[in-house]
Amino acid sequence: MKHIALALLLAAAFSTSGAGEIYGTLAEGTKPLAAGTKLEITAGDKSYGGETDKFGAYRVFVKEKGKCTLKVHIKDQTAAFDVISFEKSTRYDLVLEAKDGKYSLRRK
Repeated sequence: MKHIALALLLAAAFSTSGAGEIYGTLAEGTKPLAAGTKLEITAGDKSYGGETDKFGAYRVFVKEKGKCTLKVHIKDQTAAFDVISFEKSTRYDLVLEAKDGKYSLRRK
C-alpha cells in the first residue's frame, strides 16, 4: 500500500510540473526562414531561446503557463507575437512580413 501511495504522489508531482512546448514554423512569404534564425519566448521574467532548422521549424519548451511573447531576431530587428503556453504542446505557424522597413509576425 505504501508503494502505491508513493507512486501516486510522484505521478501527481510530475504531472503538474511538466513543461509546455511551443512549436511551429517561421516563414517569410512562402519561403522558410533560414536555419539558425534566433528566436526567444518570454514568459514573465524568464526567457527561453531557440532557433529554426533548415525547414523553418522551431521547438521551445516553456515551464510557465499562460501568455508569452515569441520574438524573432532578424536583420538587427525583433518581430514579436503573443502566444499562449499550455501544459500540452501548442503550434504556432507564423509568417514574417516587412512593411515600411519594419518586420512583424502574423499567423499563417
